[in-house]
Amino acid sequence: MNINRRFALGLGSVAAASAVLGSTAGTAQAQTTEAEWDALIPTTAELARRKIALKYAWETARARGTWSSYIGVADPDGTVKPAVEAEADRVVEAYSVNKIAVAVAVLDKVDRGLIRLDQRVEVTSDIVIRDTDGIFHLDGGYPSSVTVGHALANLLTVSDNTAVRLCGLVVPALELNEILRAKGFVHTQVVPVANPNRFYLGTTTARETFTMLRKLAAGELLSAGSTQHLFTVLRSLTSFTDGIRLNLTSAERLNVATKAGWEADGRNEAGIVFDVNGKPIITYALFASGQYSGDQAVNADNYGATHPALRARAALGRSLYDSVLRITANTPRTYRTPQYRPGNGG
Repeated sequence: MNINRRFALGLGSVAAASAVLGSTAGTAQAQTTEAEWDALIPTTAELARRKIALKYAWETARARGTWSSYIGVADPDGTVKPAVEAEADRVVEAYSVNKIAVAVAVLDKVDRGLIRLDQRVEVTSDIVIRDTDGIFHLDGGYPSSVTVGHALANLLTVSDNTAVRLCGLVVPALELNEILRAKGFVHTQVVPVANPNRFYLGTTTARETFTMLRKLAAGELLSAGSTQHLFTVLRSLTSFTDGIRLNLTSAERLNVATKAGWEADGRNEAGIVFDVNGKPIITYALFASGQYSGDQAVNADNYGATHPALRARAALGRSLYDSVLRITANTPRTYRTPQYRPGNGG
């Protein structure tokens, strides 16, 4: 389980698989190729952790870069144990992954009756960030108004940066940080600016983001209604699909709540893989930066699925999802699995 990712790549697939699986793998599994080993479906949480550890080692070695990661798998009794714990306490730039934290703070105030999801906020021309992400900059008609719920939906799905400012209208930066610190997240903090209602998305650690997601799933951070709402948005097909969910079907994607974040050389993603019954089984927090494999000039402006870090996450995502097919856990909460119902207008 302590196999180094570069050591794994140097060993080759057969030797590395044998090193990670040990005697539990058996002679047949020790002789498999990497592709064959990828196709194997774990039947226990411990085998899932071993497979995930090996897959993470292979893929991050290929992608290169500097990774801070935490991946945990729930045992049958619901206890979550790490499969990957790599530089998990290093403070990193969270980028848009911290939009989960922003949403937690907003929903915390909803739970306390201080704001409402149907409360309206004004979208003025000066509040709109005219970047190439999100949709508010595409409206072309201001002022307008939307609900807090609408702002949250855009914050967590298309990762709209104007939605950050709209959330700041109801939870100013200093209050947002206080809410997070009160919940135990001292490194997951936004960066205030001169305008008290605006902020940069700030920092976190892989362990804190992992812990936030686990506590959400356990019902320890928000009300049941707010938690279900948050996961419903993060599991929607409108949410990020270029990383962990890239190689999944539409139905499979609906069992993965995920949020990505990127800027400069950072390529981050965090979320939860649910089983078909809606039980949160695998939680992941993956933060990458630095020099990746391939052409660095191309990588610098590539935030899509062909970036080495995203290729690694996509390959890992398939393994994460396959690992919940035959294992389950007695987790504190179960979350409804959305059903995909395509429409055609009308």
